Amino acid sequence: MSDDGQVRQESVLSPWELTLRRFVRHKLGIAAFFLLIVLYGLALGCEFFAPTTREWRNLDMSYCPPQPIHFALGDGFYVHAVKRYDNPVTFARSYTLDETIKVPLGFFVRGEAYELWGLIPWDRHFFGVDRAELAAQGRAGEKGAVFYLLGADKYGHDVLSRLFYGARISLSVGLISIVVTFILGVTLGGISGYVGGRWDNVIQRGIEVINALPQLPLWLALGAIFPAHWSPLSVYFCVTIVLSLIGWTGLARVVRGKILSLREEDYAVAARLLGASHARVLFRHLVPGFTSHIIVTLTLSVPGMILGETVLSFLGLGLRPPIVSWGVMLQDCQNLQIVANYPWLLAPVLFIVLTILSFNFAGDAMRDAADPYSSR
Repeated sequence: MSDDGQVRQESVLSPWELTLRRFVRHKLGIAAFFLLIVLYGLALGCEFFAPTTREWRNLDMSYCPPQPIHFALGDGFYVHAVKRYDNPVTFARSYTLDETIKVPLGFFVRGEAYELWGLIPWDRHFFGVDRAELAAQGRAGEKGAVFYLLGADKYGHDVLSRLFYGARISLSVGLISIVVTFILGVTLGGISGYVGGRWDNVIQRGIEVINALPQLPLWLALGAIFPAHWSPLSVYFCVTIVLSLIGWTGLARVVRGKILSLREEDYAVAARLLGASHARVLFRHLVPGFTSHIIVTLTLSVPGMILGETVLSFLGLGLRPPIVSWGVMLQDCQNLQIVANYPWLLAPVLFIVLTILSFNFAGDAMRDAADPYSSR
């Protein structure tokens, strides 16, 4: 199709359709978007996708190293059995793989019982040790018949399973914080740009004060006020609120700038002359005109929320056990000697980096797609 034909075809599309078309052309943004779908899908169904439950542990296999998966036509997927050796002099624990013993793996296998989303009792897991096959071989109670794709922590918890459970907390903190950020940013930014005058000065000076505060020390100060006796749910709620109260200023500035440029447009003046209230003009006529920019700003703010929760939890001022989040899991990595000996405990870092990069790439693609002057 010629450029003129493409221009004529796009001229009849709505702004949302044009944005979607430009976004689809951004290959890296599409890949990042689908990766985010996968991560949030794993978080949503973490009970099913995790090989074990969150509470399951095997103290006899503490700090067990990762086991590579093998495949053979006759045996299917399997891992080699693990043998533990305790040094009688130094009491150091080490593990070796017994290549003569195979632990069968399978899809949709039965395992530890759980409640999907806390509602549906079930015992099926997407992938894990095939207990039925082990029982058929007479090896149901074999100690080395374990499966740690990403290794185990000091309590013998499966790191991969806890990563999936932690994804539900860490990723949901970002989304819930964004909802509160959206409400505060659009409301205060809209009032600042539409009303102006004294209200604009008060809101903008408040934004400048918040932005002038060092972010990390402010997170630590706010996280330190959480009482130790609070329930995990209360701490989770408060961490979400804290991150929201700090992260709304950027969106408010964007909304204010857009409102200042649109409030004197003909359609806004006509709505006021027809008797529309100020709230209706602001939220019904002005804000929808730059919804795509709001979405982009929120998308680029989610990584900061996730990192904020990770930092607070890592330092012991945010979420605490028994809650499982990526930041809580990284508390085991505060000792450099532990990290040097058991590097697989840093697996949450990989998930955090992938999530942050995916949000940034997807946000950049959305920003390019929402820009009417973009060359894409």
